[in-house]
Amino acid sequence: MRIAQLANFIGPASGGMKTAVQALAEGYVAAGADRLLVVPGPTDARFSTELGEVVQLRAPRVGASYRLIVEPWRVIDALEEFGPTTIEVNDKSTLLPVTRWARRSGVASVLFSHERLDHMLSMRMGLDASVKTTIGLYNKILVRQFDAVVVTSGFARAEFRLPAAAAGCPLVRVPLGVDLETFRPAQAPVEGRGGPLRLVHVGRLSREKSPHLAVATAVELHRRGVDVRLDVYGDGPHLDELRAIAGRAPVTFHGHVAGRAELAARVAAADVALSVCPGETFGLAVLEALACGTPVVTASSGGARELVDEQSGAWAPPRPSALAEAVLAVAARPEAQRRRAARARAEEFPWSATVDRMLAVHEGLGGRAPRALVA
Repeated sequence: MRIAQLANFIGPASGGMKTAVQALAEGYVAAGADRLLVVPGPTDARFSTELGEVVQLRAPRVGASYRLIVEPWRVIDALEEFGPTTIEVNDKSTLLPVTRWARRSGVASVLFSHERLDHMLSMRMGLDASVKTTIGLYNKILVRQFDAVVVTSGFARAEFRLPAAAAGCPLVRVPLGVDLETFRPAQAPVEGRGGPLRLVHVGRLSREKSPHLAVATAVELHRRGVDVRLDVYGDGPHLDELRAIAGRAPVTFHGHVAGRAELAARVAAADVALSVCPGETFGLAVLEALACGTPVVTASSGGARELVDEQSGAWAPPRPSALAEAVLAVAARPEAQRRRAARARAEEFPWSATVDRMLAVHEGLGGRAPRALVA
């Protein structure tokens, strides 16, 4: 089996996608597959790694820090040289011509959908019905270009359910996993240690990730007289807005933490993690917090809600007052109990399970001819 992973639109907000691509690559290679990775970058480059060849294609910046491949024929050149049996596309924009090449060449293609475009764009742009109508039409085109679509949650599946059924395109739910070795509980949590209620939020400080809601929840708790502290890890374009929302509440913005082990230690030290984006399709930050033994409060809608059960956290409508109540309910549980429940929930999502399901998708597609090309 020869798998080509195509990861486009790379930037600082794509940490979850990078983590998933890396974890899948490790699993593919361990299973004996040959693997090629194609990514955008500032210059053309090619190098070998333990996980296969990496082709970096010169690509322009989009926005402040992303890069996007806008010459798909250059991707096709790399694929023709590699000779994949399947391609895994982590992109819904400029790489669609690659799927037409794949059909002509007898190569199966998989769309790995990491986000719901309708929710992401409506949250970022402040629009709703018009965005969802446009994205719905676009998804009807997307599902006709691929031999299978992989989504990470039931929430993400809903976006493609009707168009995939109409097009006869297989729609497969494959939950992501978590690094259970790096993200693990602190050695010895102390019951009844006193001090403020320690909250943590990890993620890009961009509107579509809803950090504003996390900060507003901490502000609401502070307004009620709760001894609380929120530590925010991540950077992004809306830092000034978030500082204004925080006001005099005890909210500390630490910026980006480069080391995953260091980040894990800080998350493990918190009492409750806030991961409250109602449009999140999965929520790797949720799993990472749970793996650290830190219960999670999340929104009652979105893919993150599917990761949290009644023992490992709580959920509420995406309003500061409702989420504040959920935080207090979780914090009232015995510490050792809630930390054990959080870790146990994370252990249901090892990366090995994700890899096995994705290998089954690739093996199933690699053994049959691609679907007929649809204009």
